[in-house]
Formats: sequence, C-alpha cells, structure tokens
Amino acid sequence: MRQKIVAGNWKMNNDMAETEMFLVQLKKQVIPEGVSLMIAPAFTNLNHTYQSVKDHPVTVVAQNLHQSEKGAFTGEVSAGMLKSVGVKTVILGHSERRSIFNEDNDLLAEKVNTALENDMTVIFCVGEELSHRETDDHFKVINEQLEEGLFHLSEANWKNIIIAYEPVWAIGTGETASPEQAQEMHAFIRKTIADAYSNTIAKNVSILYGGSVKPNNASEIFSQNDVDGGLIGGASLNVESFMKIANSF
Repeated sequence: MRQKIVAGNWKMNNDMAETEMFLVQLKKQVIPEGVSLMIAPAFTNLNHTYQSVKDHPVTVVAQNLHQSEKGAFTGEVSAGMLKSVGVKTVILGHSERRSIFNEDNDLLAEKVNTALENDMTVIFCVGEELSHRETDDHFKVINEQLEEGLFHLSEANWKNIIIAYEPVWAIGTGETASPEQAQEMHAFIRKTIADAYSNTIAKNVSILYGGSVKPNNASEIFSQNDVDGGLIGGASLNVESFMKIANSF
C-alpha cells in the first residue's frame, strides 16, 4: 500500500525565527490519519526542526545533498552530515536544481546512489518545460529522466524512492496542470516503472504532484487514481494552507 504524502519544500525561505513560528503552530495541528507530512527547511534550520518535531509525526527533509561523502566542496552538504542531525530523506532533481544549477541526469544518478548507500529515502523529481509539452516531447523527457536517473537501481532500492512530478511550466506561475493532465502523466510514470521493473514496484511507489498545489485545487488533484499527494512550494510556508492541503485527501 503506497503512502499518501504531503511534503513542503520551503526552498530559500524562512529564517530561524520564521521556522520556529511555523513549528509552534504546526505542532498544534492534528495530522490526518494515513497521511505522511514532510517539511524541507533550509540547511541552517534542519537540526532545530528535527529536534523540535522528533516527537511528532512529521518527517524533516533536506532539499539537496552532494554526491561525495566528504572533501573539498565548499558550500556543499553530505549525506553523512544530514544523517548526523537526524535527516534521512532528501529531495533530488528538483527543476530548480536542474535548470539553475545545471544538474543533469548523470549527476542526479550519482546523488541518488549516495543517498541510498546511506540508507536515506529519496524524493526524486521529474518534469518537463513548457517547450517540451508544446512539441509533444513531454513523455520522452520524463522517460529519459527516469531511465537515466533511477533505472540503474535494484528492485530492493525502490522501497526508498518517492517520485515527484513537476510540470515546470506550472511552478510559481499560477498555472496548474489540470487534474486530467496530472493523472495522465502520473499513470505514464507508473507504467514506465512497471515496464522497467514490475507491476508490484510500480503499484507501491508513491508519485506526488508538484505544480502550484493550493488548498482550492488539492482535493481534485489528489482524487486522481495515480496521484498520491503533493510536493508543495509556496503554500507550505503557511501552516493553515499547508494543513488544508494535507486534509484534502
């Protein structure tokens, strides 16, 4: 049975005071039964966040990691460093890492390997640009990202993989893929995994939608057969809107 997940990716938002204010409010909330709630604060606030919620059913997630265990990589953070502060889940391949920081599928495969070798769970992001959709290349792009980033893994590794589908044209633009478009791509991803591995693997992997999910559209998106939750951006910075999304299943 795959998980229902609502994961908040805070990106470069919320300093320590803002993070603490959020956590105080979050710990007063009742998390819906059967829903896994995750938050990904800035690196500087990971330890504080973990310590604050370790007795609550909230998973603290890192937004990235370096593929090496240690070394002369100024400004980078390793899997071991994340685990040392209690963080065992990481987002990899986010569209902003791909586009702004030029992370390609080969590099992301290395990062995935490093995370899994350290017994971490990976939220692996895939998604197409508007130009890909306009030229009907969106399925091809997603297939390549899955194949080159994940399909070298063993079947056993997939218990630690979560997929997040991001239509890049719907991130921060106010645009949202229709529920039908979301379902179409999620079903394609699941079938692609089934073809590469097995129906069992495909049925058990959670696939999240990440593209301007808001309280007013989450229920319709989450009601689609192959949508198992959301990777939430801006709406996760406010406890009220974040919890409304979590209660949308």
